[in-house]
Amino acid sequence: MEDDPIMSQLSPYMAEQLSGSSYQGLATFAQRPFAASPSDLDLLAPDVAVVGAPWDDSTTNRPGARFGPRALRALAYGPGTYHLDLGVEIFEHLRVVDFGDALCAHGMTEVSHRAIEQRVHEVSRRSIVPIVLGGDHSVTLPSVTAVARAVGWGKVGVVHFDAHADTADTIEGNLFSHGTPMRRLIESGAVRGENFVQVGLRGYWPGPEVWEWMREQGMRWHMMQEVWEVGAPRVIETAISEAMEGCDQIYLSVDIDVLDPGFAPGTGTPEPGGMTPADLLRAVRKIVGSVELAGMDVVEVSPPYDSSEVTINNAHRVVLEALAALSAKKRLRDSE
Repeated sequence: MEDDPIMSQLSPYMAEQLSGSSYQGLATFAQRPFAASPSDLDLLAPDVAVVGAPWDDSTTNRPGARFGPRALRALAYGPGTYHLDLGVEIFEHLRVVDFGDALCAHGMTEVSHRAIEQRVHEVSRRSIVPIVLGGDHSVTLPSVTAVARAVGWGKVGVVHFDAHADTADTIEGNLFSHGTPMRRLIESGAVRGENFVQVGLRGYWPGPEVWEWMREQGMRWHMMQEVWEVGAPRVIETAISEAMEGCDQIYLSVDIDVLDPGFAPGTGTPEPGGMTPADLLRAVRKIVGSVELAGMDVVEVSPPYDSSEVTINNAHRVVLEALAALSAKKRLRDSE
């Protein structure tokens, strides 16, 4: 695009590789410029950097989320970049790069989580917003930890969309399962329990002991039953208020299984009775447009189980909604 400020910094050949249809050229998220190193972040000075976290060794049911970052870059249909509801050309106002992947070592949780944390921290410590593409939900632990190191310990609230609470102590002896990261974050002090707000929970897990621990931490949650009874807009308004109490910024974590499996079959632990894309996309837009976003992730996209890229495209649009909301806010600030 002629009005895309970050594209004007690229060589004509590189810009050509990032233009045209989304099925050709370099496979970066939304065809954004690739930043290969921290020095590239300094040179391009983006507002947002996308980071891949291709780790799924912590899954308990169907694996495959390690392929999520690549699929979200290469297989999602590119719908354009002008947001109809917000009336904003996303990349005209918002500088976004793809910062590649944290290199995850097969079977080595500590090494892989450390790589994710380091890569996200390179972004966050420069006051750039990281958007992390998972990977299973365990990647939220290193990602939020990295952001909290930059923003301030206990100064980040979390709004977490999921079918599952992911607050178990261990799962089959694994402290770092994709079902335990939220407990580890609260135990570490990176996020205070009262600022951890969950939306869309449903189904049959976890059991009473875990819920008691959650109450003891002061966690807040909004079951899918509540979303159905009172409506997503009211639930989201409440969730924002709860997460922001005493906090400076919000981290947004979206497990794609918060959607009903009819809209997201490509995930590891599908749970019927979930949200629709219409509600989720508008919820993400509302949150990002209302708060100071510290970071974000979209996780548990498992391409091997997807149908016609349905899950991939819904997850891709979750990120685009966040980018559009950030762009609209930046346009407003720049005009003042």
